[in-house]
Amino acid sequence: MRRVVGFFVRYPLVGITLGVGVVGLILLATPLSAVVPWLVGGFAALVALREGISMLRSLLRREFGLDLLALVAIVSTIAVGEYWAALIVVLMLTGGEALEDFAAGRANRELTALLDRSPQIAHRVDGESLVDVAADDVRVGDRILVRPSEVIPVDGVLISASGTFDESSITGESLPVDRQRGEAVSSGAVNGAGVVEIEATTLAADSQYQRIVALVREATASTAPLVRLADRYAVPFTIVSLGLAALGWAISGDPVRFAEVLVVATPCPLLIAAPVAFMGGMGRAAKEGIVMKSAGSLETLARVRTAVFDKTGTLTSGMPELVRVELAGELSERELLGLVGAAERASSHVLAQALRAAIAARGIVEPPVGEAEEVATTGVRAIVDGRTVLVGKPAFVAESVEGLERATLEPGEAAVYVGVDGAFAGAVILRDRPRPEARETLAALSALGIQRTLVVTGDVSDTAESIAAEVGIAEVHAECRPEDKVRILRELPERPVMMTGDGVNDAPVLAVAEVGIALGARGTTVASESADIVLLLDDLHGVARAVAIGQRTVSIALQSIWIGIAISIGLMLFALTGSLPAIVGAGLQEVVDLVAILAALRALRPGRREKSVAQEHVRAGVSDTRAMEGAAQGSHE
Repeated sequence: MRRVVGFFVRYPLVGITLGVGVVGLILLATPLSAVVPWLVGGFAALVALREGISMLRSLLRREFGLDLLALVAIVSTIAVGEYWAALIVVLMLTGGEALEDFAAGRANRELTALLDRSPQIAHRVDGESLVDVAADDVRVGDRILVRPSEVIPVDGVLISASGTFDESSITGESLPVDRQRGEAVSSGAVNGAGVVEIEATTLAADSQYQRIVALVREATASTAPLVRLADRYAVPFTIVSLGLAALGWAISGDPVRFAEVLVVATPCPLLIAAPVAFMGGMGRAAKEGIVMKSAGSLETLARVRTAVFDKTGTLTSGMPELVRVELAGELSERELLGLVGAAERASSHVLAQALRAAIAARGIVEPPVGEAEEVATTGVRAIVDGRTVLVGKPAFVAESVEGLERATLEPGEAAVYVGVDGAFAGAVILRDRPRPEARETLAALSALGIQRTLVVTGDVSDTAESIAAEVGIAEVHAECRPEDKVRILRELPERPVMMTGDGVNDAPVLAVAEVGIALGARGTTVASESADIVLLLDDLHGVARAVAIGQRTVSIALQSIWIGIAISIGLMLFALTGSLPAIVGAGLQEVVDLVAILAALRALRPGRREKSVAQEHVRAGVSDTRAMEGAAQGSHE
């Protein structure tokens, strides 16, 4: 009962319309039956007047909508005495908003689920007591108690000895994961059966889950260009509908035929179908760990013709191995690595993070750093333990040091060059392997109609070309600065262009592309903010899935519009024969709306192409597993 009351409070005109209908039916059985046409027809006329004023205001803003059809249908049915048909059209008109909200809510369920799970309260340990505070009030270093089945409010490290967490909303991994004391735990994860304590390492606003929630809020507030595309059909559909209604009047000589034809000319498929399909597509993408900031990204994805990829951390794993160190001066290997690790503290590049991890694994203590400056895409300049250290690409280091010699690299290897106090000190050789799913992803994109694929990277040519060849890309633009990447993308003739990257240096080019995709699982906040789409899972297959979802969503939106139009025109042609009473036609109008909405909700389900991409993913996983098993067996032999 409470829901019913709430519905009528939210949509009062629907309640009034139903109320007028009920009162009219009751009066028909009384001596006051003569009042019914005035009551029902008068109410319909008032609604028509209200809609007419609204339509005039829209026309003054040069906005032509489909309300004209409903308005003319109400007026014509009143004029010919079909006042009950007029009331049904009024119900369709007033209930359209409620129907759209219901359909959009169903389509948008996956997105709103993320918002509903957003943690609001944190249990802060304050001495011996426990204080409930707003999640936004948690500060770095606060100890937070998390009870069983509660959502972790902020990113932190585990203080308790161990814990089990459901991270499916963050990583997509359905199985619970075990964490030990000192390991990181992410906001948005659900605690298992035990009580655990964590120490906050970020503010709530900076936590991973809150960034996801912010992206979702932005997405739910957006509208797609194709949603407005329905307006393009408004004028011709209105003209055809009025023309058929006029033809029926002319043929029969009866103005009732005009009303009978027009009441089945429902505008709802054009008004509701496209938005519902796009909401469904965005919800489907969110379920796959693909957050789209704008519904317009779906429409653009469906038309993408060129795919551009960064290399490091995008086509490759982003976790390179330290292969060897080539010395060129008096420094020992441990001394050189210590200086490199200290200098790389200033770099946000994934190679720098992997390099520091490899150095730390060797037990090398980094000396103190004075000043440090990162030069985007080229290297780092730092004062380490009183020495001037340069770490980066050969051209960058060679500008300030003498005697630089390029290392001899094997396919897939990359070199980080080091200069100390104006002299070349050596090179650190790394190997970053291609992502196992990269080749399958590129094959899937080709099957989806991508005409051109290229790599645009700041890395040296030999390494970039080797990785590109392994994953199946022939076109490579290497040793590019951010401005070079932007220029290359702007000059590409096959549009729209989709760019995929993960690092801070990818932010400018992600913003320039028609569709920018950031690998958000490890990508920086800057890259995620600059992109149109963020992949929450560290899986390149998400790029192909996003394109497949975009193509299916646009196709379903257009199909739903045309299904509604086709049924409406079919009913109008049938009404031309005089075999469709106005009140029946008005009722069938609601059936057309329902069919169009159900057709649009198909966007919630995966399509054939998306299933094909998923199957490629499974096959790739099986292939990778067999390769690993073979390698393990070979090592035992």
